[in-house]
Amino acid sequence: MRFTLLLPFLLFLLFLLLLSHSSAARSTTSHLVRTSCQHASYPNLCLHTLSTSPAQTPRDLAQAAVAVSLSRARKVSAFLSQLSHTSSSSSSTPKRQRVALGDCVEQVSDSVDELKRTLEELHHLHEETFQWQMSNAQTWVSAALTNDDTCLDGFQEVDGEVKADVKRKITNAARVTSNALYMINRLDESRGRPRSKP
Repeated sequence: MRFTLLLPFLLFLLFLLLLSHSSAARSTTSHLVRTSCQHASYPNLCLHTLSTSPAQTPRDLAQAAVAVSLSRARKVSAFLSQLSHTSSSSSSTPKRQRVALGDCVEQVSDSVDELKRTLEELHHLHEETFQWQMSNAQTWVSAALTNDDTCLDGFQEVDGEVKADVKRKITNAARVTSNALYMINRLDESRGRPRSKP
């Protein structure tokens, strides 16, 4: 009889304990994101894209930032591929625009590959090769940014709505990628040591 009276009280205490633990974890995550995004190239965008991340460490945050960048790059790649296909099948599309779109499809596809390699590298950090892996990640993300710039350069002699759409999408992807590079640099500076695996 006593146990049945005590059971609801114990369940209530357990609920409160779980609630406080969950709140503390969210607070730690939001503090990490806020302090990390504070000096990013695009702090508001950084906060917006990473605020729901469950990251607990600089390593988690760098992985989340690269994952966001990869997701954006994939969307831009699909958009450009569709646009290029539509343009190449239309005889009214100016040649410069078709060439610029074709080059952009290639550049952004390369960026997707580089960001995938970066994310894979960040998921498999090892103490012995940490500096080498961080150098690879920084190089690949920098190359993705260069690809975005090269894509936009191809549209300098192109006018119209397509140029504006491409510029808007590439610029947005480049900003997220710039923030990802910042998070990788922070990880390198913090020497985000991986947890040892058994």
